[in-house]
Amino acid sequence: MTSFSDLGLAAPLLTALAREGYTTPTPIQAQAIPHAMAGRDVQGIAQTGTGKTASFALPILHRLLANPQQRAPKKGCRVLVLSPTRELASQIADSFRAYGRDTPMRTALVFGGVPKGRQVRAMAPGVDVLVATPGRLLDLMNEGEIRLDATEILVLDEADHMLDLGFIIPIRKIAQHLPAKRQSLFFSATMPKEISALAGQLLHDPVHVAVTPVATTAERIEQRVVFVDAARKRTLLASVLRRKDMGRTLVFTRTKHGADRVVEHLEKSGIASAAIHGNKSQGQRDRALGAFRTGDVRVLVATDIAARGIDVDGVTHVINFDLPNIPESYVHRIGRTARAGADGMAISFCDASERAFLRSIEKLIRARVPVLEPDQLAA
Repeated sequence: MTSFSDLGLAAPLLTALAREGYTTPTPIQAQAIPHAMAGRDVQGIAQTGTGKTASFALPILHRLLANPQQRAPKKGCRVLVLSPTRELASQIADSFRAYGRDTPMRTALVFGGVPKGRQVRAMAPGVDVLVATPGRLLDLMNEGEIRLDATEILVLDEADHMLDLGFIIPIRKIAQHLPAKRQSLFFSATMPKEISALAGQLLHDPVHVAVTPVATTAERIEQRVVFVDAARKRTLLASVLRRKDMGRTLVFTRTKHGADRVVEHLEKSGIASAAIHGNKSQGQRDRALGAFRTGDVRVLVATDIAARGIDVDGVTHVINFDLPNIPESYVHRIGRTARAGADGMAISFCDASERAFLRSIEKLIRARVPVLEPDQLAA
């Protein structure tokens, strides 16, 4: 498979792809798109940054275009895409709109943290594609503002992160309102047993596609760990970020309060940075992400939950200020760098209380993370 035209996608989609500068399908796209276009259920293992969104958005738009006389009922949708975070949901909706720009397909976006009125109005006439987070979707369903009885296709994206956020029960509730006869596409970076069980309930005779072994880390990412006392972490971080080779950098903390304290210290050290986490308003999160994307802010400090929606090219470094207590989160975090064929570096700060977390991570990735001395990192 050498080009998107080989996949047999509808002409308006090929035009949109050319406009976006896409020429060659990524491995997950080449594997998933033909099966999804044929109407098969798909279970995909793929990290964010592998081109996963296009691997379900393109065949979905193709199938909708092939059956234009089918219309969504009022308050309904032909396609439901469930996403764990509002940032990721927004990016998925943007992708559907970009790929479907030359089509009549309408996309709506539903997530929490903002007033419901605009979302209710958007859903009133019915839409082709609804991208939603589970909590707000259930709210609007319970209020009679959204119906799913005519939904033809279900997409569950980043299923393992849905598990982390406690969304498995809401997803099961949502699925009860969907037609039994439907197509389902299911994507996850890792496959814990709870997610495997959920896939077994939601999918019918699925095709399995995978672009990386489960829970492996990207080969192009250089990984290092630095053993440092907790009290010295902020000083070391500021020193590292002053290095001339440090480009666009994502810094991960375990808590929202910790993210704010890191930003406060960096600002006092003369390093422009911004924080993104669940206590920030949607406007604050959008502004922080926008400044990071444009380069106005070179350092973005994030918690795991907020960061799952960050899809920014050109991240040269990921710094784990705190090691995650869930080893799979390490894989997700460092996957933010070395995207689109670029190289990247992941540096983890590990204090005495985090040694067990490091052992769990090394067990998961089946490799030892090389150790750097703090003075090897300083500017």
